[in-house]
Order: sequence, then C-alpha cells, then structure tokens
Amino acid sequence: MMTTVLVANRGEIACRVFRTCRELGIATVAVYSDADAGALHVREADAAVRLPGATPAETYLRADLVVKAALAAGADAVHPGYGFLSENKEFAEAVIEAGLVWIGPPPAAIEAMASKTRAKELLGIPPLAAADVTEAELPVLVKAAAGGGGRGMRVVRELDALADALAAASAEALSAFGDGEVFVEPYVEDGRHVEVQILADAHGTVWTLGTRDCSLQRRHQKVIEEAPAPGLPAGLLDSLYAASASAARSVGYVGAGTVEFLVADGRAHFLEMNTRLQVEHPVTEEIHGLDLVALQLAVAEGTPLPPEPPAPRGHAIEARLYAEDPAGGWTPQTGVLHALEFEEPATPGTPGASPGRTPARTRVRVDTGYVSGDTVGVHYDAMLAKVVVHAATRAEAARKLADVLERARVHGPATNRDLLVASLRHPDFADPARLGTGFYERHLAALTQPPAGEEQAAVAAALAAAARGRSRFGGGWRNVRSQDESRTYEGHGTHEVRYRPSRTGAYEVTSPPGIRAVAVAPDRVSLEVDGVVRHFGVTRHGGTDFVGRHRLTAAPRFPDPREQTAPGSLLAPMPGTVVRVAEGLAVGDPVEAGQPLLWLEAMKMEHRVVAPASGTLTALHAVPGRQVEVGALLAVVHPLDHPLDHPLDRPLDRPLDQSLDAPTEAQEDQTA
Repeated sequence: MMTTVLVANRGEIACRVFRTCRELGIATVAVYSDADAGALHVREADAAVRLPGATPAETYLRADLVVKAALAAGADAVHPGYGFLSENKEFAEAVIEAGLVWIGPPPAAIEAMASKTRAKELLGIPPLAAADVTEAELPVLVKAAAGGGGRGMRVVRELDALADALAAASAEALSAFGDGEVFVEPYVEDGRHVEVQILADAHGTVWTLGTRDCSLQRRHQKVIEEAPAPGLPAGLLDSLYAASASAARSVGYVGAGTVEFLVADGRAHFLEMNTRLQVEHPVTEEIHGLDLVALQLAVAEGTPLPPEPPAPRGHAIEARLYAEDPAGGWTPQTGVLHALEFEEPATPGTPGASPGRTPARTRVRVDTGYVSGDTVGVHYDAMLAKVVVHAATRAEAARKLADVLERARVHGPATNRDLLVASLRHPDFADPARLGTGFYERHLAALTQPPAGEEQAAVAAALAAAARGRSRFGGGWRNVRSQDESRTYEGHGTHEVRYRPSRTGAYEVTSPPGIRAVAVAPDRVSLEVDGVVRHFGVTRHGGTDFVGRHRLTAAPRFPDPREQTAPGSLLAPMPGTVVRVAEGLAVGDPVEAGQPLLWLEAMKMEHRVVAPASGTLTALHAVPGRQVEVGALLAVVHPLDHPLDHPLDRPLDRPLDQSLDAPTEAQEDQTA
C-alpha cells in the first residue's frame, strides 16, 4: 500500500487530492514553482519540493524534476492532477521506471487516447487536414492534440484566418502542454457538450458514472457544469454509455477518465477521451456519494471495484469562479485576494457521504486553491474556486448556487461572480432544450449588465467613509451649515453622492434623491428607499470599496494630468509576457483598425492586442519574451483623423487607450 503521494500539480486540484490522502492516512508532497512558494497547496502538504523557475515550462512541465522531487521526498506514488503532465505518456513511464506507483491509466492507454488525433484515428474518425480545408468546410475548429482546458483552440470562420489560427493555437498549446501539435475538425455550432465519467479497475470492471453537461463555456473553457446532463432521451443515454465503456475497454483503460461528446440534432459526436480526472468531477461525486480520488488511489493499489456503481441521487451544479472580466473580453485579473468567504460549506473538497443517500435539501461544497490574503498571479489559471451545490432537483440546485455566489464575500481582483449568478437565473439555463455552447455568445451582453443597486451601494460606501473619518478624527458637524460634502465612485457607472452630517451623528443624503440613511457605521450602512430598508456591509481595501456584490473605486478629486496619453496608445491590460509581434511589423508601417499587432500570454492563455484605429504605427515597445506590467506602453498607432502636431503624440508612461481582442470566441465544447 502507498504511504506517501506526491501531487504533480498545483492549486485547487493539489489541495483536493491532499484532503483525501489525509483522510486515508497517506502523507502528501507538493511541488511548487518560485511563483507558488507561498501558495495554499504548499502550505497544506506535509512536505514540499521547489521547482526552480516560474513559468510552467520551467517547472510543472518538467517531468524529470517532478520525478526527482518525488524520490527526494520519499514518495512512493504520484498523482498527476489535471492539466500539465497529467496526460503525458512519457511522464507516466518515467514515474513507473523510477519505481513509483502511477495513479493514472497505463501509459499505452494515455498514448492511445490523450492525443486527440490518435484517439480519433483509433475510433475511425480521421481529422481534417488543414491543407484540405475549403470555404465549404467552414467554420472549422483548430485544436491542440494534447491537453485540454480550452488552450490551443481557435474557431476559424474565414479561410484567410486559418494560417494565423494554426500558429496561435500551436504556440499556446506548446506553452501549456509542451506539445505544439494541432489539428482541424468541423465546428458544430451551439451543440451541447455532454460527457460520461468512467472508472475502470485492473480486473476488467468498467463503471460509467452517469453524464455531465458542460455546455456553458467561454474561451473554450467550461464555466458551469452539472450532473446528470438534463433532458437527454433514454436511447441517446444508452448509446453514450455504451460508446464510453467500449472506448475504455478498447485500450485496456484503468483509472478515472472522461469521454466527451458534442450532442446536436439528437446525435452524439465523439470529441475526445480525457485520460485523467476532470475539473468538474465534484458534481459526479455529489450525486453518487463517492470520492473519485479515493477510488483512484484504491484502483492504483490493485483493489477491484464492485460490479456496479451506486445509483445517482438528486442534481449537482458547479460554477467556476474566475478572476476575470467577462465584459472586457474575459481578461484575466491579478492582485491580492483580500477575502474569499462563502456561507459555511461542507468540509472543503469532501464529496457526499454514503452511497444511495437522499441528499439534505441542499448541500454546499467549495473546492479552492486560495484563501483570503493570497495573491492571484499571472503565470497560471485564473480559477479561484469551484462552488458546488447538490440538491434534490435541478431547479433547487441552481437557485441555491446563485444565492451562495451572490452572498459570498469576494474582495480583490474583478471576478465573473455576477455573470455566474445571472447565468444560473437565465431562462435559457432553466430550460435544458436551450442549453448550448453558444450560450454566452447569445447572451453575454445581457448577462454582463451591472447588478441592480449600484447607486445605493455608492451611497453606502460614501457614508461608511464619512463614518470612518468621523471615528478617526472626530467631529464632522459644523455649527454653520455650508455646502454638502460629496464623494464620487466608479463602478459600472459613475455615481456622485452628496450628503451632510448632523450634530447627532446622523447623515442626510441630498443626492441621489429618495434615499434616507437609517444607520451608519464604518463597516455597515442601512438605507431606506421607497419604504424598504436594506443593509449594506462595506469593506475597504486600498482605494476600492466592496459593498455586497459591488466593487467601487473612489474617484480622485483632482485628475492627474500625467494620466493623459497619446491617442492610439496601446497598454498592457494585465501583467504578462509578450510572446510575439506581428511578422515584419515596424515603426512607420500603416495599420488597419482591428489588425493584430502583438500577442500577450497571461495565465496560460494568449491575448491578441489589435490596432484601435487605422493609422500609422509611431511607436513599438513590445519585445518578444519581455515581461510587462499592467499599464505598460506596448505601441502607439497614430490615427488617420488626428492632427500630426497634437501635443499628446509623444508616448508617455501610462497610455490609456487600448484595444484587446478576446483570445477566442466565447463558445465551444471541448475543455478540461
């Protein structure tokens, strides 16, 4: 039996595996990059081994260093997690050759299925050759042969864009998985992404643990997943289970895996088989009352599975909370996570209890790799947490999950929390017949509207600030009443708040009208509007106020003239690395609006920076390989309609105008 497990991964999945190991009395070993030295998974492990460097290529993708770390720490088994080396045959072989237990499928099965091109060939589905693509085949999907998580994928709708898509997808795949192979396949618009969880032992037993629906996706990555997939007819379900079990048996599969399909027009199209645990495995655990990680460990030790898995009960939905700006091209966000707090969930990462149980009305589970006070960096995925609710019905699970997210205290970088809440409450999510990978393409504008109540939140922030000032310095009331005091806040909109303090310590709100301050404290404000009193918790971190779901920044009273910049300036919207500049691009070149100029890599995704207007490139500061901070000047495009002698044509330190393309279209099917 294994005694010490090294997890060849980081963040949430490493913490998830560690928790099960602790319950089983197994010691744990973490590996970490320099950027992750203080990360939660390092703090939770019994031992940790440094992998020098910061980028994935230097650290988590170095199979030799990971195996060396396992041996140095005295581990006798390696769990790959997901992503990085989890579907790398050579890594699995190296672990086994080192005399360690590999907690995953046999290397031959990985080789057969982990490469999507070889898997399709094995199942008689040859990929489309890029050279053979014509207008008639469009749209097509360029896709990484290795890995998952939406990386190395591009939808191509115009033939002229195919070459650039192939190059971009290959570069992104090489960076994320160490393998730049890509292929082309037909792109099915707005189908449903449905997958089957399998678990097989070394004695010939193969479980099919129901279905999951993962249709809500952005940038080819899943956002909301659920089990079971709702509304599928019995005949289709039978065919999905049979195809999945057959695929596993055809390669002698052992361990946990997932077979993915795109369902459209009542037919299921095979996409790929992921030879690892999936990010969304908790929803399957919840409805079956299982611990899939514990079962992975048991299978790796040679324990046979029972003939049949436990029957599913209820419905589970998972939402991925990301540090990103959905309304701004899904741009990743970085910074200090001041607070990450949910209503009291079940033991973090622990799946439901006994098989066959009837769930309590609702059960909340949070899997995360962060806690309050941690920093979200630029090198890795921007997922903060997976929030899961298991309930008796799908409607109850969706309602409870939206409420849990809405009430959570998430203070720090901007997140997709409001998008998740709006998605779970959208009528197209409530109706399984309207689910599809085009959900966000259809509804993103509506889903990213600011949540109601921002104006009242600004009033609460202003009064709380006044109360903090009064408690710190005293006073605040003047014997001779003068003009109102005012504060301005920026959120989704701009809100000027005017108020005046009274001798008794109360406050009168004079603008916006119709709001009465009932109670004011530095961290809590009660306001009455139209006879209804609402309470607002207010927390300030730096120059940002967090009021419930609202994130507000106090506007400076006197704008800094240095903030002005040359029209057409392009700045880095996030910290990252310049991975490439458009071939042949040089100062003095004419450029067209929307023309790609350079590419940044942040959090394992490429982001294309384009010309904001037609004009002339007057400055180019981006150099491949260079690290840039937020606001760094990348380039300047002199607009055609701008006077040449404008005083701001000289590039300054902090350009304002920018144009950032979303890395890919906000729809798709395949993902981690």
